[in-house]
Amino acid sequence: MVAEATLSPDVLSKYEAVIGLEVHCQLLTQSKIFAADANAYGAEPNTNISAITLGYPGTLPKLNRKAVEYAIRMGLACGSEITRHNVFARKNYFYPDLPKGYQLSQDKGPICVGGGIPIKAKDPVTGQSYQTTIQLHHIHLEEDAGKSIHDGDEWATQLDYNRAGTPLIEMVTDPTIRTADEAGQYLTEVRRLVRYLDICDGNMEEGSLRCDVNVSIRPKGATHLGTKVEVKNLNSIRNVMRAVDSEFLRQVELTESGGRIIQETRTFDAATGLSYGMREKETMNDYRYFPDPDLTPVVVSEEWLADIQAQMPMLPAALYQKFTRVYGLPDYDAALLTDAKELAEYYEAVCTNTTNYKAASNWIMGPVKGQLNEKTLRDRQFPVSAERLADLIALIDKGTVSQTAAQQIFTLMAEQPNASPEDLAKAHGLIQNRNTDALQTLVEEVLAAWPDKVEQYRKGKKNLMGMFVGEVMKKSKGSADPKLVNELLAKTLQNI
Repeated sequence: MVAEATLSPDVLSKYEAVIGLEVHCQLLTQSKIFAADANAYGAEPNTNISAITLGYPGTLPKLNRKAVEYAIRMGLACGSEITRHNVFARKNYFYPDLPKGYQLSQDKGPICVGGGIPIKAKDPVTGQSYQTTIQLHHIHLEEDAGKSIHDGDEWATQLDYNRAGTPLIEMVTDPTIRTADEAGQYLTEVRRLVRYLDICDGNMEEGSLRCDVNVSIRPKGATHLGTKVEVKNLNSIRNVMRAVDSEFLRQVELTESGGRIIQETRTFDAATGLSYGMREKETMNDYRYFPDPDLTPVVVSEEWLADIQAQMPMLPAALYQKFTRVYGLPDYDAALLTDAKELAEYYEAVCTNTTNYKAASNWIMGPVKGQLNEKTLRDRQFPVSAERLADLIALIDKGTVSQTAAQQIFTLMAEQPNASPEDLAKAHGLIQNRNTDALQTLVEEVLAAWPDKVEQYRKGKKNLMGMFVGEVMKKSKGSADPKLVNELLAKTLQNI
């Protein structure tokens, strides 16, 4: 356990953090990486298992081709070099949720090498935004362990092997991250990328995206690396950032008090914001890696790699450029619409049916997004189809309905998804009134009812025009065309 640091800003400013992240992403394959067992979250404990998953004697693993393709997709998205000749190794350690007594992983030759992920972060002192690229050391493939449940029984740890054998990619950064915000922004980008690529759902609360944080400190200006401490299994972006800050403070306080930082594994308590020592960190020799004799090497041919490249979707950075340059959107709109693949796809679908690209953006960022939560967004359960939304925008552009009426029509469309916006507008009396004679009558009635305001307007209080327009709109029950009302009011007031 660590106490809350009480060091002054001057003392803290003498040190800098050196941070590396290890992000584990469960891959969305239908079956496990070396067995035909279902790869599904939420099943009853110990139902998605077989003799292969449990490591029975005489069983043989068989590699899931789709898992390899998903790992390559992530490597291509990050600009990594793809390893052509891949070998799996046994990582030996003994823990109750590892039924075979070893984990099949990649040791010397990870499937993806190098690359990086651009991020935007904020300086913790100045608050200024800046761009940087978090460099990747590698991405490797491996299988997940089972799950130990410590709070299900008062006297024993329970084991669920459903997760054992789930395919993972582990993304290991170089130790180039310097702040908690950089760590949080990097993890945010990783989650966005895996979702765009459809290789992982990114649900940290379900454990399908997990993060281990390696933190060390050194005096500012130094180039050597300090003794690193690993904080394990963080399940939210916020907790990753909290753990980085907490570990930095702990190490500075320990150093300043004359203590010694040891290489260890710690766990982070989200409730208290404190970390606790678990065990001294293992070294590579402790795992006794050796090539698995039951798995043949995997060769990634040029043809296979080209086929994977051809199936790559357009990624957030490319979509951002398209939205700003082709559709002419402001930076804010483009950033929000590319935040999730589903929003970007929906926006593009609307734009295939309208050329009013900014209106489409406004509707999606406003009413559409207002009716979505993360679940309905991930399930692509949009309240109104892209075609219907484009039809509604067309009604506004043609002056058939007002912007105010369109808001009401949108609500009706969400309740009746098969009805056209024009039919709903007619059925509920929301077609915009452009009858000049009828509106002129309403204008004259309003001006006659407010003679004192008319006199004030004539004496220069021009902001009363908004009041007059509002009164005419009330009389028309919202059906009047505001633009035409403004024109009629201006002409009538000029002739009084």
